[in-house]
Amino acid sequence: MNNEIPKKIHILGSVGSGKTTLAQDLSSKLNIPFYELDNIVWKRKKSGDRRRTVEEREQYLNAILHSETWIIEGVHNEDWVANSFNHAELIIFLDTKYSIRTYRIIKRFILQKLRLERSNYKPTVEIFLKMFKWNRYFEEVGKPNFFHKFGGYSDKLIVVKNREGIENYLNQQVQ
Repeated sequence: MNNEIPKKIHILGSVGSGKTTLAQDLSSKLNIPFYELDNIVWKRKKSGDRRRTVEEREQYLNAILHSETWIIEGVHNEDWVANSFNHAELIIFLDTKYSIRTYRIIKRFILQKLRLERSNYKPTVEIFLKMFKWNRYFEEVGKPNFFHKFGGYSDKLIVVKNREGIENYLNQQVQ
C-alpha cells in the first residue's frame, strides 16, 4: 500500500462489528460518501422495503464503484460484491471479538426498541434472533469464505480487531 489516504474503501465485517460506525466516521473525516450494502440490496420506502432486482442492484453498485470516491460497508462478500473488492484501494476487514458483537446486537436492539437509535428495519424479536444466527454464520462460514475467495487482495487488505487498529493505520498514512 502507498502512503496516500485511500479514496475507495470497502469495510467488511459481521453484524455488530462496527462497520457502519467506522464508515460514518471515515466519511466525515475524509469527506467521502459512504454506502451501506443493505441499502444497495433493498430499496427503502416509507411504505415498506423492496428487494432490488439483480439488475437494479448491479447497476446501483456499479454507479457507486465508478465514482471518484466512496466507502462501502456491509457483511456481504458474495460474488455480486466482488467488483467492490476489485475497485477498492483499501479493504478493511473488521474482526471484532464475537462476544463484543453479541453485546452490540443486544444493545442495538434495546436502543432501537426505545427509539433511541434509528434502523432501516422494524426491530422485531424475529430480526433480533436472526442477528445472532447471522453473527454465528459469519464467524463459521462468511469469514473463511472471504479469505478463501478474496485473500489475493492482501496488498490492500487490513484486518483490524478494534478501533485502535484503524487509527494506527490512518496515522501511518498521513505521516
